[in-house]
Amino acid sequence: MIENIELPWLLSFQAVYQQLSIKQAAEQLQLPTSNVSRHLALLEQQLNVRLLERTTRKMVPTAAGRQLYQSIMPLTQAMDSALQDTALQGDTLNGHLKIIMPDLPFLADIVADFCLHHPRIQLSADTQLNPVEGILEGFDLVLRFGRGQLEDSGWVAREILRWPSCVVAAPSLLAQHPPPRSLGELGKVPCITSLSVLQGMPWRFEKGQTLPVHSHYKVNSGHMAKAAALKGLGFAILPQHACQAELDNGDLVQIDPGLKPEDLVLYAFYSGRKYPLEKVKVFLEHLQIALVQQGISQQPSPQNPV
Repeated sequence: MIENIELPWLLSFQAVYQQLSIKQAAEQLQLPTSNVSRHLALLEQQLNVRLLERTTRKMVPTAAGRQLYQSIMPLTQAMDSALQDTALQGDTLNGHLKIIMPDLPFLADIVADFCLHHPRIQLSADTQLNPVEGILEGFDLVLRFGRGQLEDSGWVAREILRWPSCVVAAPSLLAQHPPPRSLGELGKVPCITSLSVLQGMPWRFEKGQTLPVHSHYKVNSGHMAKAAALKGLGFAILPQHACQAELDNGDLVQIDPGLKPEDLVLYAFYSGRKYPLEKVKVFLEHLQIALVQQGISQQPSPQNPV
């Protein structure tokens, strides 16, 4: 049967399955939507089975579609790796590097510089703070923030940057709520938390301690959290360096609830295969060297997570 199936049909099906959208799959593959739709129809016709149920609002995989996707993913990934390894026998790094990353200026400069040094690399970068687990399979590398113990996954996690953090509050807030001296007391006062990133809730402290906190102000922005803390809207966990000036001048006060918050860490996640793709390996080496050269190995100012 394989002689009757064309590879573009399978790649289009794979992309549509991941995106649950022909339009988004076409954007990912950089093909016209009509081509992707035709590939899917030809594949279903040749297999004589429905792979995706289409409704007016979304697409839903059938049992046959799920089985086919789970079967071909290891094959297409292995094929892609083989082609990448072969291409790397040339003098320059090339291929398609697909990344999900936070929208941070220092990362943008590093990625642009990497592509400048490797002009045969084709880059696709999606800036997201909290990517949905299902779409990660379409990417080579994910740069994402975390606090505390990571959840188990099939991805390798490599630490890129680490920032010690602290609990802070404005003097105006402390006039209404005395400084909490324990996690129990901290859980009873107004706090500023993440909306979705960093697992949102609860707050995470050293020694594996977690704390559900009381919050009416939830944001996915370190800048917004800091601004709210300065206004006295709640207690916040911020990277130490990002609020050191405000601590020094008294606009914020550091709180000691008995345990220190877990550090804010920027991780690089990539496929759990035995060896990372060469393009991922070279990019991560470039990233680490650039961070040292720019003097921000521990001191960039994250614009996003709380």
